[in-house]
Amino acid sequence: MGKLTELPMVVGVDGSESSLAAVDWSADEAARHGLPLRLVYASLWARYEGVTPSNSPDRPSEQVMAENIVAVATERARRRRPEVDVSGDVVPEDAVSALLREGNNASVLVTGSRGRGELKGLLLGSVGLAVAARAYGPVIVVRGDRSAITGEHGRVLLGAGDPGTTDEAVRFAFREAEARGCVLDVVRAWLRPARTTAGRPTGESSREDEKQAADLLDTLLREATAAHPDVRVRRSTVEGPARSVLLRRSAAADLAVIGARRRQGHLGLQLGRVGHRLLHHADCPVALVPQRM
Repeated sequence: MGKLTELPMVVGVDGSESSLAAVDWSADEAARHGLPLRLVYASLWARYEGVTPSNSPDRPSEQVMAENIVAVATERARRRRPEVDVSGDVVPEDAVSALLREGNNASVLVTGSRGRGELKGLLLGSVGLAVAARAYGPVIVVRGDRSAITGEHGRVLLGAGDPGTTDEAVRFAFREAEARGCVLDVVRAWLRPARTTAGRPTGESSREDEKQAADLLDTLLREATAAHPDVRVRRSTVEGPARSVLLRRSAAADLAVIGARRRQGHLGLQLGRVGHRLLHHADCPVALVPQRM
């Protein structure tokens, strides 16, 4: 119970402080789910300079750096969680392509919030953004304050979208809450009508919209609740834009989970306003779980 799949968790590493935080978080997560952990550093040195034997004194400096980064990250994860099977590899590709490909054989793909060499003012690095917006499997961007990253809140936050577009996210969130033994905070945001419709008073219209949001939660959670009876679920319907409601709630969560639509054959970024806001501003790690359309 609680396991995601038997596939490894894959973490993108580059030696930055952000990626080391992602390594620590992922080691804990892998231990929680009983999964192997694979650390990947993507570099183009092999493509441009050719592969040089590891014992050669003429190895490219980029190769030496890449191998050191992976070795340090691997040792760090093993020391943190000795029970986890940890491996590391240097992949001769650009970072986005490598991580997207690795994600096809991963239970979860994990990145830090900013990469090595990126400006400190960036809220989310270019690699993390591209991977989160294009991957066909779950992606977690590790961000937020220490209490969230270390799991001190005892709460997983699920942004409830429409049935048929968020089913995978619901299952993911329940597994996370079960593995952590924590509360699952499920939130459905709704908006007050700007004006009356069909002659109904504004108050009556708002009550109906709120009831529809509550009914949607019942529909969305029915199967997962039955499959995970031990998970403590707190449901709430909150008036306001979903991106603002979830952002506020992220301050008291250890992980925020939302669905993401993925259309086959669409090569551009597929990231809605809610996902964009949370990836850039959430106070906790964010999991985007695609629903293929």
